[in-house]
Amino acid sequence: MKVLVLYDYPPTPGGLATQGDLLYKGLLANGVDAHAAHIESAMEKEWYYNWFKPDVVVGTGYWGNTPQLVLHPQKFGMRGIPWLVADGYIANYQKVLNDLPLILVTSHWVKEMYVRDGISADNIEVLPVGCDTDSFKPFAKNDEKILAVRKALGISAEELMILTIGGDAASKGAREVMEALALAGKELPPWKYICKVWPQPRTSLQNNLDLKLAEQLGISRKVAFQTSIISRDFVPYLINACDIYAAPSRLEGFGMPQVEAGACEKPVIGINAMGMLDTLVQGETALLAGIGQKIVVNGVTLGTESGYEENRRIVFEKPRTVDYRADVTDIKEALVQLMSSEELRNKMGKAARKRVIEHFDYRVVAAQFVRIINERLGIY
Repeated sequence: MKVLVLYDYPPTPGGLATQGDLLYKGLLANGVDAHAAHIESAMEKEWYYNWFKPDVVVGTGYWGNTPQLVLHPQKFGMRGIPWLVADGYIANYQKVLNDLPLILVTSHWVKEMYVRDGISADNIEVLPVGCDTDSFKPFAKNDEKILAVRKALGISAEELMILTIGGDAASKGAREVMEALALAGKELPPWKYICKVWPQPRTSLQNNLDLKLAEQLGISRKVAFQTSIISRDFVPYLINACDIYAAPSRLEGFGMPQVEAGACEKPVIGINAMGMLDTLVQGETALLAGIGQKIVVNGVTLGTESGYEENRRIVFEKPRTVDYRADVTDIKEALVQLMSSEELRNKMGKAARKRVIEHFDYRVVAAQFVRIINERLGIY
């Protein structure tokens, strides 16, 4: 089997790039003849089509990337297999996708979204995102590298560190976490909440809103936003510096940081919905808050990024849920349980790493990809 993998290559720190890069590396580790190319590099892709002649061209993206992931390979007689995430509503390319023999998605919830919006369930297989368990592994609390991270973040020895990582913090449920921390009050031991976000205009605006909320809640001195670019190599040390990883996300098709936290033996606070139903086990590897609220809309406005003219308005026959909010009281109870018991944190952390190694190690995921291609397409 010869496979060309399309993603943001060479990989940036983003989720889709990591998703593609770990599949590429996993295929190589499984002895598959594979190459990688940038999803937008038409000339480079054509170069591989002409001399490498891949049996399968697989690429990471969402439905709006169908031209790059499916139509471009098809133009040159290649078999394009998209490995898709969801962004709330699948508005276009249903016919192209339904004509494919195989579509990969990152979780059962993502599959539900595509089926809801007109894609045949028969064509869809779930392939989770891989995790590099050699890099994302537990470090001792007194490891000098971990101590250096905590010092840089201003975390004292007696403080428990809660961590959330995201493009912005609010989308990962940070506002609900802050409300829960304020609600718990004196029930909690000393703590500090670190939100690691990425520098971009949208993030800056959201940070200001989130910091205002922290002030209103009276916890601003214990909440810190770290807005900077970091490499993927640094993320395992950042996660290891925390005691609890909290991300009861508002929209989550998989939850890569939650899986990586588990690989580092950190307990996770999540939400009992969406992609986390695949990655986290309630009471075993994580504490999952219930759904406190669903955000429902009657339509969306799309543009050229989705294959439409600008400001194309689509009205739904039935209102669609596009966002969730975790129950703040449930998050508060999870925080109290985990922050009150180091034994519980350690127990859940060890169970989490065991699950990640068994189900989400990037070599395991790549082997699963090979099996799917064998069974669905008859390519060996």
